[in-house]
Amino acid sequence: MATRNGAAIAVASLAWALCASAASSDEKPAMAQADMVDPGGAAIGTVTFEQTPSGVLINVEVTDLPPGPHGIHLHEAGACTPDFGAAKGHINPDGVAHGLRHPDGPDQGDLPLLFVHADGSARAEFYHTRINVEGGGEDPTLLDDDGSSVIIHDKPDDHFTQPIGGAGGRIACGVIRRL
Repeated sequence: MATRNGAAIAVASLAWALCASAASSDEKPAMAQADMVDPGGAAIGTVTFEQTPSGVLINVEVTDLPPGPHGIHLHEAGACTPDFGAAKGHINPDGVAHGLRHPDGPDQGDLPLLFVHADGSARAEFYHTRINVEGGGEDPTLLDDDGSSVIIHDKPDDHFTQPIGGAGGRIACGVIRRL
């Protein structure tokens, strides 16, 4: 009889664990989006952010940009005006060096290059483990009190030179908002 009760308890425990797992997997992940604009205010695409258990999946879909490689960074303020300067600097609460290749970096705003096709369009997917969408960890939060922005620069980022890898001027901006 004890074996049957033990088996029944084990089956009940397994069923409860599976139900609890199913319930938690039904929860929607934290999502955010930046509607990207050019300096004239024209819409040129979106950047979406999806929280995963171990990082943030970032999807970029933009058009009407100059062909070639461009720096793309996450900036500390959720503002794009005037002339995209209101986005401030990179997300970098620890004050580390800029650059994915820098031995004293990278900062949380650093991303790989965005490659724009000859027709001016770009699609990219990045995975970032040093930020989160809404909080719940030690990493900086995109949707904090003053928000965050995405900036696309006119030149490539060399991932080493301070403070922005030689990426040049800001040619697109989007304020990150909760979806």
